[in-house]
Amino acid sequence: MTSSVTQPKEARTRHVERVLWIVLVLNLAVAAAKFFYGLASGSASMQADGIHSVFDTLGNVVGLVGIALAARPADESHPYGHAKFETYGSLVIGVLLLLAAVEVGTGAAGRLVSGEYTAQVTPVSFVVMVGTLTVNLAVSFAERRVGKRLGSEILQADAAHTFSDALVSVGVIAGLVLVACGFPMADPVMALVVTVFILASAVGVFRRALRTLSDHARLSAEDLTRVAEAVDGVQQVHRVRTRGTESEVYADLHLLVDPVMTVVAAHRIGDEIERAVKQAHPEVQEVLVHIEPDTEAERREA
Repeated sequence: MTSSVTQPKEARTRHVERVLWIVLVLNLAVAAAKFFYGLASGSASMQADGIHSVFDTLGNVVGLVGIALAARPADESHPYGHAKFETYGSLVIGVLLLLAAVEVGTGAAGRLVSGEYTAQVTPVSFVVMVGTLTVNLAVSFAERRVGKRLGSEILQADAAHTFSDALVSVGVIAGLVLVACGFPMADPVMALVVTVFILASAVGVFRRALRTLSDHARLSAEDLTRVAEAVDGVQQVHRVRTRGTESEVYADLHLLVDPVMTVVAAHRIGDEIERAVKQAHPEVQEVLVHIEPDTEAERREA
């Protein structure tokens, strides 16, 4: 199986877009089933779960826009490329999750305050929920697996969103069981549980996106140092830094070489280090190597 880091960027983009389109269609079907049957049966938690699924589809649309922008090549105003637009897209998904939480939470709180419990539980209710739960779990696991393989923040954020929808469905099913057992208040209470799951999902999405936007280290400095110091002629490596997205990492490092080494020889070592790092970590797009003479002064600054 070809990984994202070895296949061309265009192929990776097409792969991500294809997954998002498939998930979009499935999410629309799931949302319609839950929301409209929840509306017909008066179940607040089923309607809330349906609304959550609607926001899943909006997240898919955001993902398609984000990945299209991220696929644009580097230009004069974006010399490092547009990869972070995928990260911005995942942030928008996080915002959509927060909006869904507000919608679901306020509706459930309103029913608890008014004391209006209208849910009617039938065998069809369980068929709808179990069926949509199965679809959500399958979609979430498949999307997460592809997202990790492709290093796609959009797919991983969307998979987390879909998985939260599956967890919500489990809560809704539990609520329907309690309603059937004579506890009508359980329906809006489980809708509030839905809200908590949505908020938790949003926090996870924001955390992942902020790791990229805050230039969090993407690779182990110790590992890159080990790879670079294995190159013949390198005396020492220090000040190793990495940043970027999961699929496009930029690295820079300083290395000490023999002070009398020629520029040509030092340049050759730099090229060998770049090849070695990219071979060990194919997601690395660029390695900036700073050549320094191996002197006492330079070692003190290391």
